Amino acid sequence: MSKLDIDIVTAERIVYSEKEVDEIIAPGAVGEFAVLPRHAAFLTMLVPGVVVIKKGGDETEMAISGGFVEVRENRVVVVADTAERAEEIDAERAAAARHRAQERLATRPADIDQARATAALERSLARLKVIERRRRRPGRSPRPGASPPGAA
Repeated sequence: MSKLDIDIVTAERIVYSEKEVDEIIAPGAVGEFAVLPRHAAFLTMLVPGVVVIKKGGDETEMAISGGFVEVRENRVVVVADTAERAEEIDAERAAAARHRAQERLATRPADIDQARATAALERSLARLKVIERRRRRPGRSPRPGASPPGAA
């Protein structure tokens, strides 16, 4: 049976590269989508959210802040604005960023850049979702010393 090869890259680094992957789930501009082996070729935009890579019985989650994905001949390339593996995310910082963004959007100061504040909120929510997904899985926990997403 065929499998997928996947690369997730940003301008700064290769975040993830793996062969023989079973499935990829990503946040597309018109909704979440899954890619399985032998998927039709396509190119689409990504929005901030969680990318899930399934291989065997394992799942790897990453927070992305947007970008593009190309699927072609059992190969998936994600070019992300930013991408962070679950173990790279600091739950306390993500919760603090969410709180700051929510406050700015709620109080709407005169100097607020609405799009920038909304993007910051979406990035922090994606990070917290990755932490929460990882925390819920049996035998897995967030980075040692990291607080749960609601703590801040």
